[in-house]
Amino acid sequence: MFTHILAPYDGSVTANRALHKAAEMALLTGAKVTLLTVYRHHSMLEASLSMVRVSDPGNLDDAMKEHATEIINHGKAVMAEAGVTNLRAFVRSGRPARAITEFAQKHEADLIVLSSRGLGSSGDSYLLGSVSHKVIGLAKMPVLVI
Repeated sequence: MFTHILAPYDGSVTANRALHKAAEMALLTGAKVTLLTVYRHHSMLEASLSMVRVSDPGNLDDAMKEHATEIINHGKAVMAEAGVTNLRAFVRSGRPARAITEFAQKHEADLIVLSSRGLGSSGDSYLLGSVSHKVIGLAKMPVLVI
């Protein structure tokens, strides 16, 4: 069966459901779980057009990394509460779908469990969000979309 489950996590409601499914599968199969939160790198132009914290604008990438770390820590707590003990967690920057699939391949995950829509999703015009759709197309291992 599966021995290494990669669970990309963005903190959204649907990502929480996918995280619970990954925990359930890990407990059933004895697989280790790797959580991954990917934040998007912002250029200086994008940074000048974005507002993360009005009182402390600072470096946008640093603020995004800090926020991603909070998200991954929440994901670790959810997994621990579910009883998953064989767990690792990472924060990366980049294009989410490509970062997820490259990470999965590099770390030899044999299953990716992710949500159909996350924080970046907008509207109801597609069955899948753009990240989950791209991950399905790029992944070299099975992908379970919740």
